[in-house]
Amino acid sequence: QVQLVESGGGSVQAGGSLTLSCEYRDRSYRFGWLRQVPGKETEVVAVIYSRSGGTSYADSVKGRFTISQDNAKNTLYLQMNSLKPEDTAMYYCATGSSSSSHVSGLDQRAYDNWGQGTQVTVTV
Repeated sequence: QVQLVESGGGSVQAGGSLTLSCEYRDRSYRFGWLRQVPGKETEVVAVIYSRSGGTSYADSVKGRFTISQDNAKNTLYLQMNSLKPEDTAMYYCATGSSSSSHVSGLDQRAYDNWGQGTQVTVTV
């Protein structure tokens, strides 16, 4: 499995910005950023396809978050702007193989390998 290590979480005031990073050892068919809040369903906020560079976003973050990938550094990023208190969550990077290519990249079932997560807290 692809080893994933997230960093960059923290506490920020509403309206602020944070950039999450995820170091990976091997490239994968697609990489996603997922978030979890206790008691709520896991949400895939962004996905990037390694070969094409294509991206998709959840409606809740569209226009505010940007996913990118630097293959030279083996690092995945999530730039988060205009943060809102409802963005508070544990954020995970995850990979999905081509064997699940029939599953939407915005569906958590597309991902079978997750990092350990990094907490993001947005205060009012």
